[in-house]
Amino acid sequence: MAAPAQIPVTPVRLMQFAWGYSVPLVIEAAVRHHLFDALESGPKSAAELAAEAAVSERGARAVLNALTGLELLSKDAEGRYSLTAESAAFLLSARPSFLGGLFKHVSTQLIPGWLNLNTVVQTGKPAAAVNAEAAGTAFFHEFVEDIFPMSYPSAQVLADALGIAEAAAPVRVLDIAAGSGVWGIALAQRSPQVRVTAVDWPGVLDVTRRTAARCGVGERVETLAGDLSQVEFGTGYQVATLGHILHSEGESRGRKLLDKVYHALAPGGTIAIAEFLVDDARATASGGLLFAVNMLVNTDEGDTFSFSEIAAWLRDSGFENPRTVEAPGPSPLILANRAKA
Repeated sequence: MAAPAQIPVTPVRLMQFAWGYSVPLVIEAAVRHHLFDALESGPKSAAELAAEAAVSERGARAVLNALTGLELLSKDAEGRYSLTAESAAFLLSARPSFLGGLFKHVSTQLIPGWLNLNTVVQTGKPAAAVNAEAAGTAFFHEFVEDIFPMSYPSAQVLADALGIAEAAAPVRVLDIAAGSGVWGIALAQRSPQVRVTAVDWPGVLDVTRRTAARCGVGERVETLAGDLSQVEFGTGYQVATLGHILHSEGESRGRKLLDKVYHALAPGGTIAIAEFLVDDARATASGGLLFAVNMLVNTDEGDTFSFSEIAAWLRDSGFENPRTVEAPGPSPLILANRAKA
C-alpha cells in the first residue's frame, strides 16, 4: 500500500500572522477618515473619496484596495468602491451597530501595551493594571461607550431569555462593572418594571448615566460608585449582570465577586455572565486564548476561563443550574440561579 502523500509545510500562515497587526489599523484609518461613511450614498472612485475625506489619493487608494482584499469593500470594473453587507452593518458611524470605536481602542490603548509583551512575559507583571482604579478609570472611560454595540445584541438576547417583557412585578437589576450600562439598559428598555443599579468606579459612571439617558431609560438607572470588592451592593435583586468582568478580576477575586453577588440576589434570582470563553484544554478557542494574553498585558491576575470552570465557581458560591444561552457575542452567555427559599 502506498504511503499517504505528505501535505507540504509552507510559511504562508506565519507570513499572514506577521501582518496580522495591519488589519485593525487599516480599518481604523478608514473609519477615522470617514471612508465607509462616504460610500453610504453609493459607489465612488479613489479620487472622489480622497477629495471628500480630504486625504491623499495615494493613501486612500492603498487603504481602499486593502479593504477590498479583506472583503470589507467591493470594486467594480470602473474602479469604484462600494460597501459590503458587513461594512454597511457595522462600520457606518451613524448606525447604532457601529463598531468603529473598537478599532480606535485597539490602536490607541491596546497595541501600545502589547508592544511591551516581551517584558510582560518575562516579569509576569502587566504594562499597566487597568483592573485597578488609578489606571483603569481613564482606560475604561475612553472606550466603554464605543463598544456598546458589541454587547447590545447579546443583552437583548438576555432580556428575551429572562422574559423581561412579560414582567408583571418590579425587576431589580444589579449591573456590575457597568461601563456604558449596556446590560442594564437593554433590560430596562424591555419593560418599565425594570430598575437598574449600575456599579462602577466614579470616573466611569458619568458615561453610564449619559448612555442610559440617551437610550431613554436614564430615570430608571441609579448609580453606585465604588470598587467592586468594597462597595455594598445591597440585597433583593432579581437579576445581576457581570458583563466581561471576570476575565479582568482573575480566579481569586472572581470567586469572591460571585459569592458577593449570590448574597445580593433574591432567592431564585438569576446571575448572567458574559465572557470570552475558552475550551477546557485551552487548545482550540483561539479568540479566548489570545484574549488571555491581553489580560496578561493589562491586568495583574486576569485570564480567560472555560464554561466548566466558571460553572464550578458558581456552584461553589451556592448557585444552581449553571447553563449557557447562545448569543451574538464572542461566547454564549452563562446563567445560573440562587436557590429559591
